[in-house]
Amino acid sequence: MEIKVTLPHHSYLLQIQAGLLDRCGEWVKSLWQPQRIVIVTDENVNSLYGQKVLESVQQAGFEASLAVVPAGETSKSLTVAEDLYGTFLEAGLTRSDGVIALGGGVIGDLAGFVASTYLRGVHFLQIPTTLLAQVDSSIGGKTAVNLKQGKNMVGTFSQPDGVLIDPLTLNTLEPRRVREGIAEVVKSAAIADLELWELLVSLEDEADLLKHAEAVISACCEVKRKVVEEDELDTGNRLKLNFGHTIGHAIEQVAGYGVCAHGEAVSIGMVQMNQVAEAKGLTAAGTTVELVKMLTKFHLPIEWTPWEPDQLLKAMVHDKKASGDSVRIIQLKEIGEATILRIPISELSQYLVRPN
Repeated sequence: MEIKVTLPHHSYLLQIQAGLLDRCGEWVKSLWQPQRIVIVTDENVNSLYGQKVLESVQQAGFEASLAVVPAGETSKSLTVAEDLYGTFLEAGLTRSDGVIALGGGVIGDLAGFVASTYLRGVHFLQIPTTLLAQVDSSIGGKTAVNLKQGKNMVGTFSQPDGVLIDPLTLNTLEPRRVREGIAEVVKSAAIADLELWELLVSLEDEADLLKHAEAVISACCEVKRKVVEEDELDTGNRLKLNFGHTIGHAIEQVAGYGVCAHGEAVSIGMVQMNQVAEAKGLTAAGTTVELVKMLTKFHLPIEWTPWEPDQLLKAMVHDKKASGDSVRIIQLKEIGEATILRIPISELSQYLVRPN
């Protein structure tokens, strides 16, 4: 399947099909002129796909090399970014050369950030290999690294030249990584796609979802395409994609990056945000029960212990959706429709109250 993201200054295609990774060199050649390329990946993905992608790109006529970073959220840092700048310099990358991100969301965010800031920007492609990256982070041009004070606090908006999605890479994911990607799938359905929600209802478990991976990924990419085209710079409707993320990012930070995985934190954040909104009468009655049933079916967490409201609130106040004395939060009106609500920061603590 092919999905076009149409933006005023830079449009690109998402290619979604099983087996595409074997032909990634041809894909790169269809987008770029001969040039130097650095393929950024992590230790885990490198052992699975690094050599295959490198050889495919080289056979297509490019001068390519690999840059391998440690796996995990801790690599999304300014320290690792600085190391990559040095690697790019050693490889001789110029303004007319390019970077390929091969891996999950951490690699996509990190490599995209470094590519968009090295020499004020070089060409960039995404080859996401996790479900989380395929349905969410590889699309839309958000790049970032973390600070100790918060997640994704230093970043850019920089669209890739293309995204190659091969669902077969999901077969090598450990179960926990599949589940955290499913959290973003559930989010996409909950905020904007009732038909996708109904498909998820019909599935039995994670294995059943992977049998329908191409359809699920394509539906999520369509959700993301629509909101990115409406709001490229995340100032309006695109914020709906952050359902569960304000609390989720805070959980990740307070727990320690990598302790609670991103998708797990988003799962918990969606439930916590929704149950408070439902208690306030802002969300249709019964929505939280439906959400919990869906998430638990796919073995995702719906609570975090220890729950530390003061620490979570401190992290949430520094969230990028905060502006002045207010913050924008995302709530469900009902399954399939989300809304953005601006509230005073002083009211944010109400959304951290746990049910008795």
